[in-house]
Amino acid sequence: MLEGHGHNIDTRTYLDLAIFSLKSSVSKGGIVEGVVWWQSRQQVGTEERPQEEEVQTNAVSWLLVAAQFTKDESGRPFIIVRDQGRKQRLHGTDAVKSHILAARTIANIVKTSLGPRGLDKILISPDGDITVTNDGATIMGQMEISNHIAKLLVSLSQSQDAEIGDGTTGVVVLAGALLEQAAELIDKGIHPIRIADGYDEACEVAVKELDEISDTISFTKTDRTNLTRVAKTSLGSKIVSKAHDQFANMAVEAVLSVADLERKDVDFELIKVDGKVGGALEDSLLVHGVIVDKDFSHPQMPSEVRDAKLAILTCAFEPPKPKTKHKLDITSVAEFRELQKYEAAKFAEMIKQIKDTGANVVICQWGFDDEANHLLLTNELPAVRWVGGPEIELIAIATQGRIVPRFEDLSAAKLGHAGVVREMSFGTTREKMLVIEECANSRAVTCFLRGSNKMIIDEAKRSLHDALCVVRNLVKDNRIVYGGGAAEIACSLAVERAALGREGLEQYSMRGFAEALDAVPMALAANSGLSPLEAVAELKARQGRGEGRGVLGVDCMQTGSNDMKKHFVIDPLISKRQQLLLATQLCRMVLKVNNVIIAGSGEQDY
Repeated sequence: MLEGHGHNIDTRTYLDLAIFSLKSSVSKGGIVEGVVWWQSRQQVGTEERPQEEEVQTNAVSWLLVAAQFTKDESGRPFIIVRDQGRKQRLHGTDAVKSHILAARTIANIVKTSLGPRGLDKILISPDGDITVTNDGATIMGQMEISNHIAKLLVSLSQSQDAEIGDGTTGVVVLAGALLEQAAELIDKGIHPIRIADGYDEACEVAVKELDEISDTISFTKTDRTNLTRVAKTSLGSKIVSKAHDQFANMAVEAVLSVADLERKDVDFELIKVDGKVGGALEDSLLVHGVIVDKDFSHPQMPSEVRDAKLAILTCAFEPPKPKTKHKLDITSVAEFRELQKYEAAKFAEMIKQIKDTGANVVICQWGFDDEANHLLLTNELPAVRWVGGPEIELIAIATQGRIVPRFEDLSAAKLGHAGVVREMSFGTTREKMLVIEECANSRAVTCFLRGSNKMIIDEAKRSLHDALCVVRNLVKDNRIVYGGGAAEIACSLAVERAALGREGLEQYSMRGFAEALDAVPMALAANSGLSPLEAVAELKARQGRGEGRGVLGVDCMQTGSNDMKKHFVIDPLISKRQQLLLATQLCRMVLKVNNVIIAGSGEQDY
């Protein structure tokens, strides 16, 4: 009931008053005017229709005043808080559908980058830096996304990249397809929690099917054929695909150099990926050692040192100074010359201390002035200055040396050892880099990439990172499934069969999960110029008849055969399993959110 100003109005009439308030300019104290209008309407049976332009913002005030007298069926008053544009709310089914729409939008952006025929994206930063890539994690990581659910999809891709290193695009496409199916199920009246429960059951069936259709591959440090083929599959969709043989061999060689096959462990800290603009991708090489983007501090220093003993310093190569603020007062030429003699004596003492340890190369994290540089040259002690912290650590690991923070701690036992330290020049330019080879720790390697521009090199680094991760995953677990959507189709059929025996509404969720799995092979077919529906329908029919279970996939390269085992198009099992688990977990999270309150701007941001 609306009770006030001497009038008793039933709750149903409140709607009429609300409509009137929105169509007329009613002041905050004009509730009586609204009641009079209602009474006249009851008597006459007609409704005045004010001009639309009379609608004013104080109509909201009228609603708030009217709501003060509104009570529910239990007699409890409604409490309405005016947000004044500081908060926005989406709740119920509207919130869930809004989240699904945001996730689908992100998934559709990266879907066209899936597979060997996937297309690249150009990403332009606010500073004008350009990135060309088809790597899902890179694309999503550099997009400016304000929607909070869409940010979850970015985190999903980054989680896949951090844990597995590959499959970042596929996991986003799968998550988007699952949410799209969930939206259709919600429209049919199925509760989001029931949908999430059905997805969890379907995921268990799909993971079990992956285990059943998986194969194992064998390899050793001498027989690397299978590992190389797997690396080629990862590189097939990248910008380096024309040189995928070379990059695949580089990735396998790098991983096996640092791998402990008995413990099935790979230490990625021993693998450094570096690049230099110039040359072609085919000029890239693998160095069993460390490459530092520096050269010797003086051009007259020898460009190559054999049987190198390295003093690795993180202390400043200069006379000692007080740590507190200080000032030197020099009032005469004699005092200035005395100071010069003191500095020269200190430099000579430091150089003698280095020479006494037997070191013949100095690696310094800090710089030193021209006087120190000249003394190093005259004492035949090649030096490198301004070497970064990560490079210092890698040099210490590779040469089995110790990082020396203070000169007085320097000793022969802390020197690093390398077979050769040499400068490497590039083309007609004077740019040089330092190469430390034949290190005491032979496991340290550097992948040195060349390319025509910085964009090519950056994308080549990302591509090589994916290949390195794929090979590492196979060292940890040598089980594989076949690509081209073959594994997804097999899982889809298995989930469909399981859904037939499931009672309850979860059956529809499981069917939706099966349809979502088809999104990956359909995207592969679409990106390859094939008819998605025809290609997937044919493959599902053939696999459903028991022909090539988990082996028949989309012929993206149009070779005339759908046998992925024959073409050796394979993915690590742990990568596919992780995609299913992460995508399903994200869907449950999104489906459980039914209320969003955003504090801050009053502008719509959904």
